[in-house]
Amino acid sequence: MKAKRLDRDGSHRKQFERNKKRIYATQTVCGICGKPVDFSYKYPHPLSPCIDHIIPINKGGHPSDLDNLQLAHWTCNRQKSDKLLNTKKAIKEQVISNRNLPLTIDWFNYKSNSK
Repeated sequence: MKAKRLDRDGSHRKQFERNKKRIYATQTVCGICGKPVDFSYKYPHPLSPCIDHIIPINKGGHPSDLDNLQLAHWTCNRQKSDKLLNTKKAIKEQVISNRNLPLTIDWFNYKSNSK
C-alpha cells in the first residue's frame, strides 16, 4: 500500500493550499532553474507552474511549511524528483545516468499550438 501524502490528502492539505496560493501570488522565478515561470501555461505543459518541496517529504521535509515550499516549473520539479539540491546549478552539474537523463527537447523554446 502506498504511503499517504499529508500535503495531498492528509492533515496538511488546507495549509499547503493556502501556502501554494501565497507562493503563486508572490514568486515569479523557478526555484530550481532560476528562469521565469509563465502562469498562463496549465498542466500538463512542461513549463506550467507547480510547487516544489525544497526538502522532499520522504527525506524529512515538512509537507506544508512555507519555508519548505518554492515555485517551480513542472518539468524542473519532475527532474529534481526527491533529490536534495545544494545550489540552483546542481541540475546542470549532475552526472548523467539512466536515472537522470538530459532533456531531449528544449522546453523553454517549445511553442505549443494549444496556447
